Amino acid sequence: MKKDLLTTNDFSREEILSLFEKSTALKEKRKKGVEHLPLKGKSLGMIFNKHSTRTRISFEVGMNELGGRALFLTGDQLQLNRGETLKDSAQVLSRYLNGILIRTHNHQEVVDLAKHATIPVINGLTDLNHPVQILADIFTIKEKLGKIESVKIAYVGDANNVAYSWMTGASLMGMELVIACPPEFKPASLPQLHGNGKVEIIEDPFEAVKDADIIYTDVWISMGDTGDLEKKEKILVPYQINQKLLNATGKNSLVMHCLPAHRGMEITSEVLDGKDSIVFDQAENRLHVQKAILETLLSQPSQ
Repeated sequence: MKKDLLTTNDFSREEILSLFEKSTALKEKRKKGVEHLPLKGKSLGMIFNKHSTRTRISFEVGMNELGGRALFLTGDQLQLNRGETLKDSAQVLSRYLNGILIRTHNHQEVVDLAKHATIPVINGLTDLNHPVQILADIFTIKEKLGKIESVKIAYVGDANNVAYSWMTGASLMGMELVIACPPEFKPASLPQLHGNGKVEIIEDPFEAVKDADIIYTDVWISMGDTGDLEKKEKILVPYQINQKLLNATGKNSLVMHCLPAHRGMEITSEVLDGKDSIVFDQAENRLHVQKAILETLLSQPSQ
C-alpha cells in the first residue's frame, strides 16, 4: 500500500527515527562521494504553486543524486489552472510518475491529490503544514545535541504553518515546545497531537525561552499573508530574536530559522550569523532528510 507524507503524523516515531538513520548514512555517502542510486529510472513530479528556494533545489538535487529525475511543474504549465480536476490530474500523473511533490496554498488540495493518486504524495508546504521542514529540523537537533526526547524548543513569533507543524512533530517525538506569540497571531486551530511531548502556547517571549535548548523563529510576513501587514509587524516587534532574548535562556542555546530570513525583522544579523546559530546546517539537512524520504516512499512497489 502506498504511503504519503502530508503531515508529520503520517510517520510514526519509530519510522522517523529510522528515517534519520537513513539520512545520516546518505549524508556520509555524499560527503565521501559514494554513488547511491536506488531511484534509478524513477521520476518525481514537483508541482509548485508557491515560490521556493530550499524545497525546490533540495528535492531536485536529491532526486538526481538518488539516480532519478525531477520534473518542475507549475499550475500555469498544467491543466489544473484551466479547470481540470485534482482527481483527474492525480490519476493521469499516477500513470506517468513514481511520486508527486506539491507546494501550494490550500492544504485540502494536497489531501485531495493524495486521495486520488496511486503513487506517494509529499507535502512540500501548504498554508497549514510544512512536514519536510520539521523533519529536517528535528534531525538537525538530534545531530547537534545527540538527543531528541525532552529537548525544549522555544518558537517565537508568528504562529504560522511552521509552528503548527512543530506542534505535531514535538508531541510525536517527546519534545517540549513552547510557542510565544501575541494573542492576535495564535494558531486558528490546534492539530491532533500524538506522542508524549508537551506543547504550550503563551504570550511572553522571555518566559518561553527560559531553559530552552533551541530558540526558533520564522518570517513574520508569510507568502499569501493579507491584511494590515505593517500593523502585524509592529505587534511582533517584541518577539524578535536578538542577543537580549538569546541571553534570557540562561544556558548555551542554539538558534534556528527555517529561512528565508528577513534580517532585522524577526531575527538580527548578529544572532543569525553568531556562534549559536545552526541555521545553515539546518538548511543543508533539508537535502539529506528529503533524500531519505524520497528513497523510503518511492522505493515502495507500485500499486
